Amino acid sequence: MTSAEKATEARQFLVRGRVQGVGFRWFVEREAHILGIAGWVRNNADSSVEVLAMGTRDQLSALKSQLRRGPRASRVDQVEESAAKPVSGLKTFRIEGAW
Repeated sequence: MTSAEKATEARQFLVRGRVQGVGFRWFVEREAHILGIAGWVRNNADSSVEVLAMGTRDQLSALKSQLRRGPRASRVDQVEESAAKPVSGLKTFRIEGAW
């Protein structure tokens, strides 16, 4: 195992507020690409947005900061973070459930 693989962590974020219909998933996808994070983002039926992110602790911390900020039209009320299992073979970031 390389040092990069050892440093990779996975986190699940649940973002609540006005985060659907405001370009939030595209915002997250762009920020994840900029930060070099793998994973996915999707809307949930309860109007929250769910993010699975894999990267270093610093990358994940930077993403969490961006999730709190959100795109201009959004209003982020809460960002819940929990540990997640890394998904082997997941090397890019994508939007799931996009129309």
